[in-house]
Amino acid sequence: MEISRRGFLASAVTGSALAAASTTGVLATMAGAANAASPPGDVVGKITVGYQGWFACKGDGAPINAWWHWSGNNNQVPPSPGNNTIVAWPDMREYTNSYVTAYSNLNNGQPATLFSSWDQQTVDTHFRWMRENTIDTAALQRFNPNGAEGPTRDAMAQKVRQAAEANTVKWYVMYDLTDWLNMQSEVKTDWLTKMSAHVASPMYAKQNGKPVVGLWGFGFSEPSRPFAPGPCLDVVNWFKAQGCYVMGGVPTHWRQGINDSRPGFIDVYNAYDMISPWMVGRIRNVGEADNHYTNLLVPDQAHCNARGIDYQPCVLPGEVTARHRAHGDFMWRQFYNVIRAGCQGIYISMFDEFNEGNQIAKTAETLATVPANSGLLALDEDGTACSSDYYLRLTGDGGRMLKGQIALTPVRPTVPMIIVDPNPNLARGKSVTASSTNPGYPPSNAVDGNAGSYWESLNGFPQWIQVDLGSTANIGRVVLKLPPQPAWGTRNQTIQVQGSTNGTTYTNFAGPTAFTFNAATGNMVTINIPSGTARYVRLNFSGNTGWPAAQLAEFEVYGTTVIGENEPPTVPGNLTLTGKTATSVSLSWSASTDNVGVVGYEVRQNGTAVASPTGTSTTITGLTPATAYSFTVVARDAAGNTSQPSSPLNVTTDAAPNVNLARGKPTAESSHTQNLGSGNAVDGDAGSYWESANNVFPQWIQVDLGAAITVGRIVLKLPPPSAWQTRTQTLSVQGSTNGSSFSTIVGSAGYVFNPTTGNTVTITFAGTSTRYVRLNITGNTGWPAGQLSEFEVYQS
Repeated sequence: MEISRRGFLASAVTGSALAAASTTGVLATMAGAANAASPPGDVVGKITVGYQGWFACKGDGAPINAWWHWSGNNNQVPPSPGNNTIVAWPDMREYTNSYVTAYSNLNNGQPATLFSSWDQQTVDTHFRWMRENTIDTAALQRFNPNGAEGPTRDAMAQKVRQAAEANTVKWYVMYDLTDWLNMQSEVKTDWLTKMSAHVASPMYAKQNGKPVVGLWGFGFSEPSRPFAPGPCLDVVNWFKAQGCYVMGGVPTHWRQGINDSRPGFIDVYNAYDMISPWMVGRIRNVGEADNHYTNLLVPDQAHCNARGIDYQPCVLPGEVTARHRAHGDFMWRQFYNVIRAGCQGIYISMFDEFNEGNQIAKTAETLATVPANSGLLALDEDGTACSSDYYLRLTGDGGRMLKGQIALTPVRPTVPMIIVDPNPNLARGKSVTASSTNPGYPPSNAVDGNAGSYWESLNGFPQWIQVDLGSTANIGRVVLKLPPQPAWGTRNQTIQVQGSTNGTTYTNFAGPTAFTFNAATGNMVTINIPSGTARYVRLNFSGNTGWPAAQLAEFEVYGTTVIGENEPPTVPGNLTLTGKTATSVSLSWSASTDNVGVVGYEVRQNGTAVASPTGTSTTITGLTPATAYSFTVVARDAAGNTSQPSSPLNVTTDAAPNVNLARGKPTAESSHTQNLGSGNAVDGDAGSYWESANNVFPQWIQVDLGAAITVGRIVLKLPPPSAWQTRTQTLSVQGSTNGSSFSTIVGSAGYVFNPTTGNTVTITFAGTSTRYVRLNITGNTGWPAGQLSEFEVYQS
């Protein structure tokens, strides 16, 4: 949500206006109140996270073309300690694309980079984190789309839809009405003409069979939300008339109409299907959370129960740099309080809100991955080590407590830092397939870590189930489980274990053997594998004495440990580029050696593993054209030891055909006059232009392509109106790979710009590898200065 939401003082929670409330009376009201109207759905009984998706970076391709929400005023200058809107630093290890800021390097020496929400991989990663941590639903924040932000916000809705569908996470549109002065008519138009189309998504959230829509901001006392009750009630009722289930994001003191709530809005609040009071900035520690429970949560819940309104309190992790989090105790106390109050759902504020510092998305664990001298803190700020995904895991456990999957407890069950098992279950959470599935019992149940869920095939044999470990491993044993309850009577299943490194050719590891599953011994079978290396492990079932189908609750795979062996393989050498395209890179390297044998390699792209070949070559696909990547390779031996990474190989993918490589890239110039800076020449707008200082030649303008790329064509433009009369500019083209030593690509010549031919000049030349392209201008017959409205650079 918008940063101004944090402005309300937490002390207001204990304000004198609450003194008249009788907790005893409220509890009595609750005891006799009806439960809220709605059964579990996509928001009732579920965890919902607020998702901003509002970060962009200059040059990322987003229409807004700015450091959106990273730097002050969303401007063109990269964020820095003096030009900054965030109060926490993200963990950047899982993002394919990143953008260099003006911060100092991280304390570990790495560049300080940030992600862009415009990159589909960013949104996919965020929704994968939701799926991995059993977060049910995401509420996409949608601010007024009728200004410059509109095209970017429209596209973000599609990106979120795609990510939600790919990760089977529910989502819905939440309108934030801050500063949307014409919202009464415009929000209806926006829904009818744009957002309602997304209801067709199979992952669009439904409650009571109706599409969910959020309306955030009615009734707040802040000047940015000056709406009267009448128009607000009209909007709520209009959405309900469209068949929507309407969630209302309301002030903390909505019920009493005091402090952050305008008076006279109770009819608006009571019109919502679900009420979710805002909490950011209202509480900062466990004591304040408990005070909020007594004075607001309990009576709020009673009010909603008595009127059949679903109640969805807000839970926040706390700001990192303000030291609110208390390594998760603050957030867990809120989970405990809202669930014991009887809430119908929980809203997390927020998933990616690095501006307020209340994000649960992966965040820097230690100062090693925070920019030096930034003043920002990491998750270990109070001396307790926390993994970057800790607050995602904590949210997952809060959801389990909400759903009754774990008991209500004030004691946080989530450990801040997971100690890695030296011999972990390699199959947990991995991709799994099967020959068939009895509906409702998918193969994913066998790798979810929950022995209470299970896979069951269709009736009849043979059947099989297979897990893809993601990379080749030396297999030592397989552990198979059925649900442990006595109701699962003793049965024998005849099973064969096979392995494959490529998913095509399989080797027999064990069986077929009749294995006994007995509830008295935990319904568990362990199959030792004397020797086997595989990425794909398959179980073939040919019989089951307890049911005419294959059944499995847990399919666990463990590697081998060579006792006393900790010698890593040698470092892979001679990492070489063997080919590339706009979207792929082919690599090869020299084989490593090891005392117990090398079983495979891991290829890392910008530090993230992207391939696990068993041989000494691979091709990485799905890359972005004209983008710089850094690749390394590590070797892995049969004991699980890994080598040090190879020397990095930096590769820039080819440019896509007919793509202007200069669009939105950094520029430099010898001079400019008035506000006609060189950035105007790469903004894609032929109506804006760069103009140098007058009556001083030579002049130059330069664009940084970001990496050395082979280019062969330059297109130069002046504004097309006929008022820009024909003129000849004399210029040469130079190139540089380092920004300091330039060589001539095209010698000096006169080029005619004529409005009858679009005021456009094209200069072609032999393919030249360069990062910096410079135009040296020595004359202009139409004006005593260098002038350009567009400076375009192409591969050919």
